[in-house]
This record gives sequence, C-alpha cells and structure tokens, in this order.
Amino acid sequence: MSTRGYDNSRRAEAARLTRAKVLAAARDRFLQVGYHGTTIAALARAARVSPQTIYNTFGGKAEVLKAVYDTLLAGDDEPIAMNDRPEMIHVRTRDNAPETLRAYAAFARMLVARTGPLLGVVLAEGAGSDAELRAFLATIDRERRFGNTGVVRHIQQRFGLGGMDLERAVDLIWTLTSPEIADRLVRRCGWSADDYQRWLADALVDGLRELPR
Repeated sequence: MSTRGYDNSRRAEAARLTRAKVLAAARDRFLQVGYHGTTIAALARAARVSPQTIYNTFGGKAEVLKAVYDTLLAGDDEPIAMNDRPEMIHVRTRDNAPETLRAYAAFARMLVARTGPLLGVVLAEGAGSDAELRAFLATIDRERRFGNTGVVRHIQQRFGLGGMDLERAVDLIWTLTSPEIADRLVRRCGWSADDYQRWLADALVDGLRELPR
C-alpha cells in the first residue's frame, strides 16, 4: 500500500470512529433530555469533539437526529438498503399475501423496538415551531410510505390485490404501521411487543381482506 493510500485509510477509519462516537452520544442525549433540550455544544462536549466537527460531519441538530434514527432503524451504520436486509427478504419470500403481511408486522415490531424510544421522545415533545424537526418527521413519513409501497407492489405482482386499489392498500399499511399508533399502544398504553405485533398482523390482514388468500 502506498503512503497516500495508508493515510487515506487512517483518515477514513478516524472519520468512522468519530461519526460513531457522535451518534452514540447523540442517542443518549436525545433520550435523556429530549431533542429540544439538546444543543450542538452539549453534544460536542459529550462526544469529546468540537462543534465544528459535528457540523462538518452531519450538519445541524436535525441532521444528527436523522442520522441517529437511520442507524437505529437499520441496526447499524452500514450502507445497506432496508430492502436488501435479511428481514425484508424474509417478508418477500412468504407463500401468500396474508403471510407476507404477518411477516411485515414482525418486521414493523422490530423497527418499533429499535426506534420507538427515540421517536417516543420526539413525539411527546412535539415539533412546535421547529421547522427542521417538522421536516425530519415529514421525511421519515415519506420514507416509510415508500417502504410500504414496495411491500404492496410486491404483493400485487406476486399474488394480486383482488379488487383493492394499490394506493388505498398503501394508505392502510402506512396508517397502521405509523409510529404514532405504535407509540400510543406500546409506550402510552403499556402493550407488550407481542401484543403490538399480534394486533398489527390481524389489522393488516383484516384491513386488506380483499387480497387473494
């Protein structure tokens, strides 16, 4: 390896470690004091980096929140699309539409376990007049609907949708898998993860009852 290649490798590894350190500190601070109570200065102190390092690596506070959310959602910081991960491959290889939806409910349960505590804090605080936080919530809503649409299109192509309109099916899945509903049932009502998954699976299958069995 050339000296330049070695130096680049060291810089890339240092940048990766810095990113991981900031993400861990940000996750802890968001959970402990909330989004509104977290400042870049306090986060920099917790991560033992400069505020400018955070701005250079992520951007502002909302971008840090999105990076924490994305890492929790995926379970790691690797650049692998959710659709290419084993959990979604499992969903796409079920033998019929109801079993696909039940597998998707299990997938949603996993995502709630990963992101629920963070989103619970954000939802409890509310966006208020914070335009960047509102943009974050709108972004994750769009991303979730994109994922929901992929599942419905898979069902349509493999099993058919019966008499159901594709957009109506997406509307139902997007609503039933919303973090607001999960937060109400799991955090606010005290449902277990098993109870949530069972309810969601039944609601998805019942809501899309026109799908071929």
